[in-house]
Amino acid sequence: MHALRHHYAGLVLDARENIRALAEYLGHADPGFTLRIHTHLMPAGEERTKKAVDRALEAAVDGLVLRGSALVVPSQAA
Repeated sequence: MHALRHHYAGLVLDARENIRALAEYLGHADPGFTLRIHTHLMPAGEERTKKAVDRALEAAVDGLVLRGSALVVPSQAA
């Protein structure tokens, strides 16, 4: 039974559901406790974080132009 409960919590966290609602459902008074116990079940979380950072950096760089060896804002490129 414990393994099923643990697996359920991992699935709910991986689906990015509300941690407070999950903690309440599991009977945990502190959502932080729920995260400490169950987040190791989320292997996709690290990869998802890397991809989010990559997307943010790509978006930031997309509007820049190369001047010499430096990326600059287009209004400063002239």
